[in-house]
Amino acid sequence: MFVQKSISGSTPPQATVKATIPPLENGDRLTRHEFERRYEAMPHIKKAELIEGVVYMASPVRATSHGQPHGHIITWLGVYSAATPGVMLCDNATVRLDLENEPQPDALLRLDPSVGGQSRISDDDYIDGAPELIVEIAASTASYDLHDKLRVYRRNGVQEYLVWKVNDKQLNWFRLREGEYLQLEADANGVIRSEIFPGLWLAVSALINGDLAQVLAVVQQGLATEEHGNFVNRLSSS
Repeated sequence: MFVQKSISGSTPPQATVKATIPPLENGDRLTRHEFERRYEAMPHIKKAELIEGVVYMASPVRATSHGQPHGHIITWLGVYSAATPGVMLCDNATVRLDLENEPQPDALLRLDPSVGGQSRISDDDYIDGAPELIVEIAASTASYDLHDKLRVYRRNGVQEYLVWKVNDKQLNWFRLREGEYLQLEADANGVIRSEIFPGLWLAVSALINGDLAQVLAVVQQGLATEEHGNFVNRLSSS
């Protein structure tokens, strides 16, 4: 490996420090501090997570099994956040949950502490604490999104957790109640309604079948409700 030398022939101190940082490897067992140190030293890595002290690094993203579904989720949540001042939408933002868990969810919605939110933005621009809603896109039920991550999110107080199992054509939306995740059920029209974010409605079949126009039409119906208007008023007056 080439290391730049100073004029005198000695190695610059900053280069020596960087060269001694071990690479981040899938399956490493690290503290959160060490995970961040190695992650920041490898800027070419776009997504890595620490779950229960174990490093998970993402494989290349495929188009129809992740890229397109991810785009649809972000569009859906983007429409909601645009109409709901005080709600922050983040795409693949790192979240510091506890000393052994630092996930990078596919998408999340959070409230500022000034309006009752339970997370904050740190001085170094990470999310500290549990966002109100996290969305993960998984290949199937075998994914760690429905096992290790679910337990971590529940334990740290993520109020709602949505997992879209793309290959299985299934979607689970959980709501935290008394320390347990209970699944929210669709109504007679096949729509699930968030309990934390009034007006955030999801047409489940339309999303699974790739009908983004219908997904957006249904969330617009949610945004037109009195409960969403009251929610916006409450956020604005806080």
